[in-house]
Amino acid sequence: MKHLLAPSLLSADFSRLAEDIQLVNQSKADWFHIDIMDGNFVPNISFGFPVLKAIQKYAQKPLDMHLMILDPDRYIPMFRDYGADTITVHYEACPHLHRTIQLIKSTGAKAGVALNPHTPAEVLSDIICDLDMVLIMSVNPGFGGQKFIPHSIEKIARTANIIKASPGSASIEVDGGIDLSNYKKVVDAGAEIIVAGNAVFAAVDPLQAIIGLKA
Repeated sequence: MKHLLAPSLLSADFSRLAEDIQLVNQSKADWFHIDIMDGNFVPNISFGFPVLKAIQKYAQKPLDMHLMILDPDRYIPMFRDYGADTITVHYEACPHLHRTIQLIKSTGAKAGVALNPHTPAEVLSDIICDLDMVLIMSVNPGFGGQKFIPHSIEKIARTANIIKASPGSASIEVDGGIDLSNYKKVVDAGAEIIVAGNAVFAAVDPLQAIIGLKA
């Protein structure tokens, strides 16, 4: 299966957000990736609900919402109301992960779990069959523009093996430091969805960058 590309709006120009959303609408990209940060789970704050409402208004492709927040259960129904097609929570932020996954699915959204770089893929063995997606963080979450952590490649491959050994069919998404120099290694290791921020929005020609990352 050809991999999907989800440009990260965290790297967009917030002063012209509607134009950057329209650029993605017109491109060969597949999803919008939206990083939600609360200033507690990660040392940064990003999109609130008023901004999500504007994104929902203009976006014509699926919204992939990545919740880098504590106690995500409080807000999951609202994120679904604001257009989330996929809702991903962090393993490290959810003491009752199975309950959280079931809550996401009860809204009609697909459910994903993200793993920080220090968290081994094996922690998902007992829940992998309930997931639609595993998000491997290849940088420490919180800021765009970081360098890809090389040993993420091996972690992607291990995650793919865990999924193959399970009765489930979760997809693997990878986020952090992905660009034209390394995306092929990420896909070859087993990633089916790649997230790209600066590699798209900081490019001289974002549309051409998207074509390259989809090659």
